Amino acid sequence: MLDRSAIAARIPHQGDMCLLDRVVAWNESSIQCTASSHRRSDNPLREGGRLGVAAGIEYAAQAMAVHGGLLTANGQPPRQGYLASVRGVRFHTLRLDNQGADLQIEAERVSGDARQVLYRFTVSAAGQALLDGRAAVILDAEGLQ
Repeated sequence: MLDRSAIAARIPHQGDMCLLDRVVAWNESSIQCTASSHRRSDNPLREGGRLGVAAGIEYAAQAMAVHGGLLTANGQPPRQGYLASVRGVRFHTLRLDNQGADLQIEAERVSGDARQVLYRFTVSAAGQALLDGRAAVILDAEGLQ
């Protein structure tokens, strides 16, 4: 299990933009995280005092980034990734900020190679799916500039 500071050490998101609280489980193909930041009034993704469900994509992307960092060999810096696309996203609610329970973020690596990865993700709270979909991540994105 990783806490917020260990997560922040593995992703580029720092301060309030590090949205995840804990990694509760992970293996070679998947990761499960929790977050409570959706309830914070100072959440940087809030718009007009609300946190829409589409912000859940960022929660999932951060879980994917942590997963990639955990899969990186010890001593190696994490590889920079670029969220290239999201597909088949289904929203099952309008907002995240009105969820009283912590968010559960799950991402499963469906396929990939050294340059790109496809993940399936779900964000839920209290056993109810809030959004789900697929995301393509391009790895070593610094080489694309």
